[in-house]
Amino acid sequence: MTQIEQSAVPAGAGDPPPGSFPVIERMREWRSRWSAGGGVAVFNAVYLDAVERVAPDLGGAGFDDREAAALLGVRCAERYLSAVETASAGGRPPRCWRPLLPYRRHPGVRPPQFALSGLQAHVGHDLVLAVVDTCRTLGCDPPDLEGEFERVGDLLALLEERVHDDLMPGPDALGIADPLTHLVSSWSLERAREAAWSAARTLWRLRDFPSLAEEFRQRTDAGAGLVGRLLLTPCR
Repeated sequence: MTQIEQSAVPAGAGDPPPGSFPVIERMREWRSRWSAGGGVAVFNAVYLDAVERVAPDLGGAGFDDREAAALLGVRCAERYLSAVETASAGGRPPRCWRPLLPYRRHPGVRPPQFALSGLQAHVGHDLVLAVVDTCRTLGCDPPDLEGEFERVGDLLALLEERVHDDLMPGPDALGIADPLTHLVSSWSLERAREAAWSAARTLWRLRDFPSLAEEFRQRTDAGAGLVGRLLLTPCR
């Protein structure tokens, strides 16, 4: 198996073993391991809340399920969980997740930054590879998944909404000159989704050129990590 093929298969891919935890249960397990308010814990909390609101059966979709939107959502969530589990085991997660993982309780980084950095990694890297994963599983091309991609995008939009509603300070506490205002407004989920869709289609076209595909994957990962790191710029 080539490097890019390995990168397109998250840990535990294939038919899940009997009794395995669905992705939602795995997110709930991680919620119980972290203290609230730090690093990945913030992202995990808003992600779990969004998933529980609009896709309570996400984790129950098996890999034999031909519902592409459910499969794409599962593959995407597994990318995030794989990164967290790799880091927890002492391994090296994808570059896009490395800026966020050490920031358990940085005094100058606020909760919305943690959540948006995680969302950037998830869209800019995990979603890209999840599209490729799903195409391999279903034997289709990315254009065949465009509708499903948009439906998963709706879930991500809800996640972003939860970040603004639940984590951003109120207008009395957040002035127009507050650096957090400028930092949060500088990132666009819509632009990130457009870039992810373009990257997924490019990566799929490169599937017959393993070395080029792997180079492109690494650059996509590094680029997502760079933006995620900038979102963690201390604001106080």
